[in-house]
Amino acid sequence: MSLAANPPTRPQEQARQRRRPARADVEAAVRLLIEWTGDDPDREGLVDTPARVVRAYEDFFEGYNSDPAEILGRTFEETNDYDDMILLRNMRLESHCEHHIVPIIGKIHVAYLPAGRVVGISKLARVVEVFAKRLQIQESLTSQIAETIQDVLRPRGVAVLIEAAHMCMTTRGVRKPGITMTTRRLLGDFQSDPDLRREFLSAVAAPSETFG
Repeated sequence: MSLAANPPTRPQEQARQRRRPARADVEAAVRLLIEWTGDDPDREGLVDTPARVVRAYEDFFEGYNSDPAEILGRTFEETNDYDDMILLRNMRLESHCEHHIVPIIGKIHVAYLPAGRVVGISKLARVVEVFAKRLQIQESLTSQIAETIQDVLRPRGVAVLIEAAHMCMTTRGVRKPGITMTTRRLLGDFQSDPDLRREFLSAVAAPSETFG
């Protein structure tokens, strides 16, 4: 059973169904924010900023336009009975905090234990991007990625670990640079098998190498 077969229940999935405001209205809202800061939206350096901000938001939040279950839909069964851990580590992560709409920057590690079929590794990266390019809190982002992979691929286990810095904490508010927040979501065998959990965490912590 895939997520696509179920009605959307998460706030982000519900948001995808809502009518989007007209582009002109969004640009007018950005112009109003510029005025609110105390600057002049008609001066040379800012006159095109509303349109630029809208284009940037289209990139930052394009994840609302994609279905992660559909991305994971094509799998391969010719695996020569491979059943060990598949791990993608040190993927750069860029998202935005849903409380202040400022960046969350870090890295993510994703692993799963195949049960008769595998998915192209680029599809895992794309699923990460879909959820990251939505308004998020790190805890939800971690769970959404892990649970989607589990729901669609039905592997024996999934592990997701995110390490990230939050600009809402480093550039405003308490202003504590250098702090990294770590979250993880372990499902299936990764949750029930302590040895497998340690293997995943050790692999994530191992020094990185560059190839090619």
